[in-house]
Amino acid sequence: MLFSKEFDGKVALVTGGSSGIGKAAALAFAQAGAKVVIASRGVEEGEQAVHEICARGSDAIFVKTDVSQAREVEALVNKTVDIYGRLDCAFNNAGISQIHPITDSSEEDWDCIININLKGTWLSMKYEIAQMLKQGSGAIVNNSSIAGVIGIPNLSIYSASKGGVIAMARAAAIEYAKSGIRINVVNPSFIRTPILNKFPTKQLNKFLEEHPHPIGRIGTPEEVGETAVWLCSDRASFITGENLIIDGGYTAQ
Repeated sequence: MLFSKEFDGKVALVTGGSSGIGKAAALAFAQAGAKVVIASRGVEEGEQAVHEICARGSDAIFVKTDVSQAREVEALVNKTVDIYGRLDCAFNNAGISQIHPITDSSEEDWDCIININLKGTWLSMKYEIAQMLKQGSGAIVNNSSIAGVIGIPNLSIYSASKGGVIAMARAAAIEYAKSGIRINVVNPSFIRTPILNKFPTKQLNKFLEEHPHPIGRIGTPEEVGETAVWLCSDRASFITGENLIIDGGYTAQ
């Protein structure tokens, strides 16, 4: 459970915050008292998410950002600091997926997925950490996937990108632990988000029948988003370099 004033005076940045898990995290940060910056390529969805937060009496802004572009990520962090004065928490959630057998995947598919999922997370961390070093503290959570931990058919490039996110975050967590910056990773399984709609219904149902979640259902964006927010809270102050799997027991089978 998140406390209503737990993040009072803190500023949280959420990439890919206009829908799904990112939006759920942004709403949770705001509910806990944080000022929230939502970054996304989708302007209409991003502005709608900000409207929802502000309608509940919290403070938020939207910044259109392509996380694969260094200048845009640097500008995002700079604008966050220009408006709110600091950056305390970041949830690097922006990501995409394509479903192809490896032999049907193109070089363009590789570049697109790696640039957003892996390079985008690296760029986000690069500029977030630079600001947090000036403050002497900060907490970052990167969104990976169980596809970065186990093999899932037809997701080879996505899996490579998400496995890279895990390895990069763990290295960075050690690198900046003594600087007061904590870095962790969440690894969701199948969650009811727009990205899940990319799976053909027949293929998804067959896969879930063959590999059911022991808990008996698919997870919700709120369950992942609120976990990411908790990892950014002071209650998780002794946790860094952690690779937390959120899958209803899926990978424990």
